[in-house]
Parts: sequence; C-alpha cells; structure tokens
Amino acid sequence: RGLAGGILQNTLAAMQADPGEIMAYLGPAIGPDAFEVGEDVREAFCRLHSSAENAFEGIGSGKYLADIYALARQTLRREGVNLIYGGTHCTVLERDTFFSYRRDGQTGRMVSMIWLEKPAGEAV
Repeated sequence: RGLAGGILQNTLAAMQADPGEIMAYLGPAIGPDAFEVGEDVREAFCRLHSSAENAFEGIGSGKYLADIYALARQTLRREGVNLIYGGTHCTVLERDTFFSYRRDGQTGRMVSMIWLEKPAGEAV
C-alpha cells in the first residue's frame, strides 16, 4: 500500500533535494520468494507504470510473488535516484535474523539507524 500509494515520491518531494544527490538504502522487508499477492495488487502497480510487470511472477490461481525491492528501485530510478543500495534480505525466510509477523503471527521489533558524519578534520 505504501509503495503503490506514493510513499517514495512523497518522501523525495518532502526532502526538497536533488534526486541525483540522494542515496537510498532498502532495509529488510518481505522478499520476492515469500511475498504472495493477488491480482488486485499486481494491477494496482501495473496501472502506475508498465515496468512493474517485471516485479511479479505468476504462481497460479490469480496469485503472484511480488518483488517489492524491484518495485521500490523502479520508482526511485524514475524519480531520478540512482544511488540505491540494500534490498537483499527477506524477513520471512531469514528466520534467525529477522522478526516476521507474517511468518510467526506475533510482532517483534527492529531498528535502523542512519546518520551523517563530518569528514575528518572538519569542525563540529
């Protein structure tokens, strides 16, 4: 819902920065081998942009495996962000590393930390 609803575009607009200067990191999420969605989700993304079709793999009975990392990368690139990292973990399949409500039926907590450091020798 967030990706199809424009969360990346809205975030980039709020940043008021040159997209070419933005570095994006895609943190842990459900991966492309575990995220099963229906036709409605695929259609919602494909209506937004035809390249979204490449992020879905049909598995029968109107169901698809969706690659939300690919969808996020496509969106960021269309918005002019080319420095995109991460997007390699699956919170569902990497049981020993991540919590997953979808997998376990109970919540857990994860934290991401992002910061900027001044170059060495620069005054604080």
